[in-house]
Amino acid sequence: MYTASKHAVLGLTKSAALEYGAQGIRINAVSPGTTQTDMLDRFAGETEEEQQKTKKYLKSLNPIGRFGEPKEIAGVVLWLCSEEASFMLGQSVTVDGGFTAT
Repeated sequence: MYTASKHAVLGLTKSAALEYGAQGIRINAVSPGTTQTDMLDRFAGETEEEQQKTKKYLKSLNPIGRFGEPKEIAGVVLWLCSEEASFMLGQSVTVDGGFTAT
């Protein structure tokens, strides 16, 4: 279900971008990797020990060796909203510290 919903978002992004791009409406998606949030803490386990163990393992999977910070994801969103990204349309920007590059 999770994977299917992610693919649906990417398809919807491309479809909507093609439909509205000529009207000057830019539609793109941001695909963040593991990001240090309260949701990650809840996912990682109920106890501090479980959370530390899970987070250590997840960090080991990422080439950059750490989680993203919310401000890093927000920076990409702000860039996409700026005029500097005026030629971006129907794309997904992956912000995952290189995880999907492996």
